[in-house]
Formats: sequence, structure tokens, C-alpha cells
Amino acid sequence: MSKTYIIVLFLILQAAGAHAQRPVRDKIKTLKVAFITERLNLSSEEAQTFWPIYNEHEKKLETIRRKERLELKSKIGLVEDLTKSESSTLLDEYLDIQGLKHKAEQAYIVDLKKVLPAKKILLLLKAEEDFKKRLLQQYRKRQGGG
Repeated sequence: MSKTYIIVLFLILQAAGAHAQRPVRDKIKTLKVAFITERLNLSSEEAQTFWPIYNEHEKKLETIRRKERLELKSKIGLVEDLTKSESSTLLDEYLDIQGLKHKAEQAYIVDLKKVLPAKKILLLLKAEEDFKKRLLQQYRKRQGGG
């Protein structure tokens, strides 16, 4: 799930260029919120409790992704030149970051279960995947590849 999100976001941001990153990111977020809102059909009470949890989770994931980009992505391109020790350390860092993602996802689901029925949580997970697929399809269409 998160790999697809990272790939899609990377592709969109690459295409947009460094100067246009913020507006593109904001537009994607707005579209995603509308997409999720439509798919989940939240009551006003559910929406009031859901969105703060969702937004906090997104902030946590962005922090983890930033750490991943800074600590891993820059070094992974140099993998051929890494020593055995450096490779081992990098792999340990990778596992640590994957663990952080996993813990964040688990805590997110636990928090959501307090405010939404299980079926709506599953619909949310599906809606997020569907949104990523649609975003990737739109990107490919614009690039003439799909």
C-alpha cells in the first residue's frame, strides 16, 4: 500500500517540477479527501472524529517517508560502492523504517476502530487503494503511456 503511494507521489512530483510541488501536492490532497468522503459516506459525527485521526496519521507517515528519503534513498543509489558493514547498517535502517510504518498503520487502525465501524475502515482502505490507482492512471494518460 505505502509503496504504491510513494511511487505515485514521486511520479507526480517529478512531472510537476520542483517549483510546482506544493500546488500539486495540495491539489492531490484535496482530490483524495473528496474521493474518500464520497466513498465512505460519513455521517457528520463520524467525519468530525475521523478526519483529525486521518490527518494525524498522514502527518506521521509523511515524517516517516521524509526519514526514509533522507536516510535510505540517497544511499541506496550508491549500493554498489557500500562496504559490507555499510550495507548491513543500511539494511538495518530499512528494517527500522519498515517497522515504524507498520506500527503507525496498526495504531491508525486501532484509533479508527474507536470511531468507525469495521466495514467503513475497510472501505477507507479500499478507497485509498482505488485513489492511488486512479491517480497513477491519470498520470500515465497524461504522459501518453496508457
